[in-house]
Amino acid sequence: MAQSLLPAVEVETAPNPQRSVVWLHGLGADGHDFEPAVPYLVRPGAPAMRFVFPHAPVRPVTLNGGLPMRAWYDIGALNRQAPQDEAGIRAADVAIRALIARENERGVATERIVLAGFSQGGAMALFTGTRLPEKLAGVIGLSCYNLLAARFAAERQAANQSTPFLLAHGTQDPVVAYALGDETRVHLAAAGYAVEWHSYAMGHSVCAEELAHIASFLQRVLQ
Repeated sequence: MAQSLLPAVEVETAPNPQRSVVWLHGLGADGHDFEPAVPYLVRPGAPAMRFVFPHAPVRPVTLNGGLPMRAWYDIGALNRQAPQDEAGIRAADVAIRALIARENERGVATERIVLAGFSQGGAMALFTGTRLPEKLAGVIGLSCYNLLAARFAAERQAANQSTPFLLAHGTQDPVVAYALGDETRVHLAAAGYAVEWHSYAMGHSVCAEELAHIASFLQRVLQ
């Protein structure tokens, strides 16, 4: 398994963490993207956590003219009608599950792991989080959307039906339309998931208020 693991940036907030956050970056970024956010995500007195920020593989991305960049899967267009890269999505799912298994091997139970992501990474966090057969502590999807929604009902697992979900989106997002994020919220809530939802007057980014909401969420689910 070790040879197939994605490379990752790791930040431990204190020695011997028994809680982990696996955080997936957006299209064209890398594992360093959210590394500077860690101090804003951990409240004083919080238990030790390990933040794992994996680097997605480099691949040509159709949306960007075939330019090679780090991406969890290929994207042709960001709309409901565009075909989705099912093979790439499922390969990313396998890689994410391997990272969770590695945390298990290091002594962190799945129920003490939060799976998080931004944009394309957030879409993968929701995809894996709803299909994983083991209960997570929580799932965070920022500025993202549903993947392979037509397969959701058949593929989702009961293990994370009661797991807390945090979704957030910028109302002025020019990359992933706010409507896609809101549609994802409605879809998960209708399926019975406990969804905490926040919207912010921003574009395709992260703001201080959002980081504060994430910190509160992590404090609650990883206490």
